[in-house]
Amino acid sequence: MRKSTWGFSVIELLIVVGIILVIAAIAIPDLLRSRVSANQASAVGSLHTISTAETNYATTYGTGYSPDLASLDGPSGASSATSAGLIDSILGTGVKSAYTFAYAPTSISSTPPQYVSYIVTAQPTVGCGTGNGNCYFTDTTGVIRFNTSGVASSTDSPIGG
Repeated sequence: MRKSTWGFSVIELLIVVGIILVIAAIAIPDLLRSRVSANQASAVGSLHTISTAETNYATTYGTGYSPDLASLDGPSGASSATSAGLIDSILGTGVKSAYTFAYAPTSISSTPPQYVSYIVTAQPTVGCGTGNGNCYFTDTTGVIRFNTSGVASSTDSPIGG
């Protein structure tokens, strides 16, 4: 009596699984690098957005720059100094695309306070210099600077130059 054989043997299945693992080992690091690059591009774009929004805020409300990122946030078409609607609500929270944005305005002593300058830093949520992206800095000049190993500042190199 002849036994019918159909299907795959254990050896054949192990070979296929091994090939899939080799392909995954080659592809996964590239996918992770792509994610980091996309987050970095988003952070730079967000800093451009904040810089443009700050210029619009200062021009529109006449009180200098905003006191915080939340003041730039708000529903589209809003028209108040506390809810300007110049940036999206995600960026207004200070965290976007695996980056944390820290905003610090400088005020002159007056009542109400008038903010004459600002700085914004963007850091990967897991920290700078960890292989998860560069740290970025911008201020009232609008120049975006980066640092690959620590928190970026006004003395670091500008992007693209």
